[in-house]
Amino acid sequence: KQASGPVKWILIGISVIFLFVMLVLPLLVVVTEALKKGWQVYIEAVIDSYTIDALMLTLKATVIAVLCNTFFGLCAAWAVTRFQFKGKKILTTLIDVPVTVSPIIAGLIYLLVFGKQSVLYPYLQQAGIQIVFAVPGVILATIFVTFPFVFREVLPVLQSQGTDEEEAAALMGAGKWRIFSRITFPHMKWALLYGIVLCTARAMGEFGAVSVISGHLRGVTNTLPLHVEILYNEFNTTAAFAVSSLLVIMAVVILVIRTLIVEISGKNASEAV
Repeated sequence: KQASGPVKWILIGISVIFLFVMLVLPLLVVVTEALKKGWQVYIEAVIDSYTIDALMLTLKATVIAVLCNTFFGLCAAWAVTRFQFKGKKILTTLIDVPVTVSPIIAGLIYLLVFGKQSVLYPYLQQAGIQIVFAVPGVILATIFVTFPFVFREVLPVLQSQGTDEEEAAALMGAGKWRIFSRITFPHMKWALLYGIVLCTARAMGEFGAVSVISGHLRGVTNTLPLHVEILYNEFNTTAAFAVSSLLVIMAVVILVIRTLIVEISGKNASEAV
């Protein structure tokens, strides 16, 4: 125990220093730079019409991406764990592609698939659908980069749960919805919520894929991260940091929700044991 004392404090010290340099210090810089010219300038930057438009688009893309990926993640995890079919490993591998592919590459892919050089472009024009340099493209890019999060959180829970309880309920005459709501969902609800939180955090901060496909149209296709980039490139650093503080606030809220989910799920697990 005495030998482990110095090692323990060294590891704690390294962790604290790393977190301070990589996390706390940047957050302090954001706050101090945002308020550098006073609250008046900060509020003007935050309530600017372009900032509000960027915030609304960020929230819109985030909500749609979370809804789509939650539905897909549940369906895919259910299919993988409850049914046997050829190509199961290929399916799970493809779902992980957004994690391994650079977001910028993803944006370029969508640009090639739906842009003017694509074979689909004339048909999209006839239907009056614009994806590239428009809101639908921003939403598609956001959905792509957040694709695996819900699936990857729910999958191991369903795998560890098995099918014994569900099969027993089915033999006793329970319907599919009753089995899902009374047996399956209670087991995976915390993993599902955790996946939704991760998906939300990733969607709000997405930059690379959205940057490529959005066209950087102010008030139209700019999300908050893109708006920050434009302000910074215009040397309007105070406004850039003020808008960045909105992302920081949302990130802190997401972090608090994540912590609460972990604590509540941990308490429930200990009580069940």
